[in-house]
Amino acid sequence: MPDDNDIATLLAAVLDDPYGSVAPPIAQTSLFTFDSYQAFEDRMAGRTEASIYTRVQNPTVAAFEGLMAAAENGEAAVGFASGMAAISSTLLAFVKPGDRIACVEHVYPDTFRFMERVLRPFGVAVNYHPQTAFETDPDLLKGVALAYLESPSSVVFKPLNIPRVAEHAQRHGTLTIIDNSWATPVLQRPLTLGIDIALHSASKYISGHSDTVAGVVVSSQTNIARIRDLTLPLLGAKLAPFEAFLLTRGLRTLAARMRQHEATANLFVDRLATLQQVRLVHSPGENAVPGLGGRSGLMSVEFDDTVDIARFSDALKHFHLGVSWGGFESLILPARVGLAQAGEQNSMQKFGVSPNLVRLSLGLEDAEDLWADFTSALNESAA
Repeated sequence: MPDDNDIATLLAAVLDDPYGSVAPPIAQTSLFTFDSYQAFEDRMAGRTEASIYTRVQNPTVAAFEGLMAAAENGEAAVGFASGMAAISSTLLAFVKPGDRIACVEHVYPDTFRFMERVLRPFGVAVNYHPQTAFETDPDLLKGVALAYLESPSSVVFKPLNIPRVAEHAQRHGTLTIIDNSWATPVLQRPLTLGIDIALHSASKYISGHSDTVAGVVVSSQTNIARIRDLTLPLLGAKLAPFEAFLLTRGLRTLAARMRQHEATANLFVDRLATLQQVRLVHSPGENAVPGLGGRSGLMSVEFDDTVDIARFSDALKHFHLGVSWGGFESLILPARVGLAQAGEQNSMQKFGVSPNLVRLSLGLEDAEDLWADFTSALNESAA
C-alpha cells in the first residue's frame, strides 16, 4: 500500500479515545441516551450525528468504517454482518423492478444465487458477460442500470481492466459496483480507478483470522447515505461492535499479511508451471491489469485427468477442506464439490468451470511446508 495510505497512520487518525487506548474501545451497547430533550430532538431531526441505536450507528463500528473508507480512498463506508449482507443491501439500494444488471461471469456463487433467486423474480433483468466483453464492447452497458464486477472474478480469477470498464460505464450513466475482497486495498483500490462502489467480504483478508463474519461497502457520501437510509436500517444486517473491533485488529496487520500471502503464491505459481499434471493456473499477478499491485494467496489450479481429486484432497496434511479463505490456515476447495449447487443452474454449470479445478487459499504457514504437502498429495493421488 502506498505510503500516503498507510494503515497505521490511518488507524491513528480514526481513533479518538480520551484514555489513550491503542485499540478502539468496544461500545457493547444496544442504545445511547441523551442528556436533554433538545439534544434528543436535534439527533432525531438529523441536526447532529450522535449515536442513537447500534442497529444503525455505533462508535466502534464507526471507527472501522472510517478506517476502511480511508484505506479505499472513499468518502464513507458502512459495515454489515456478512459479505452477502453488504452485497444484497447494496444491490437492493440501487435497483428496482424493470432495471437491468450486467454481471461478470464466474461471479461469487452466492451473489449469483441472490441475483437469480431474489432479484430476477423481483423484476430485475440480469445478464452475465465475460470479463473481456466489459472491456472491449463500449456499448455493453447502454441501458444498463448497474454493472456488478469482480476483479479478478471468482473461481477462475480473470482480472478486469477497471479503468476502461469505468469509462464505458460513465459514458452510459451506469452505476458500477466491484467486489474487492481478493485484492484488498493493499493490492487494488477501484474507487481511484473510476468505480463507484467497492465492497468486501471482510470475513476474508480484512479480518485475516477466520474468526469474524462481516462485510463492508465504501463509496461516496451520497451513495453510502442511500444505503444507510434504505437497506441498513430496514433489513437490519448491521455490523456488531465486537466484530468491528476484530476487523480493526485485522487491518493493522493487513499489509504485512498480504505480502506473505503473495510471496507464497508467487512460489506456487512458479513451481506449478513445472508440473505435468497441471493444465492451467489461475492467479493474476502484479500489473496483469492497470491498477493491480500484486497477487493474493487465492488461486485455482486445473489438473489433468490423471489426478484423482478426492484422493489428492484427502492426502493433504497442511491444507484443509473448507469454503472460506483469507485466514492463517491454508484451504482447498474442489470445484466439483464446493462450487456445485444441485438442482439449480449455477455458475459452474452455466460458465463451464472444469470439474478438475481446485481452488487454493494459501495461508501463512511456511511456504516450503505447503509445497511439500501439495506435491506429496499430488503424487499419492496418482498412485
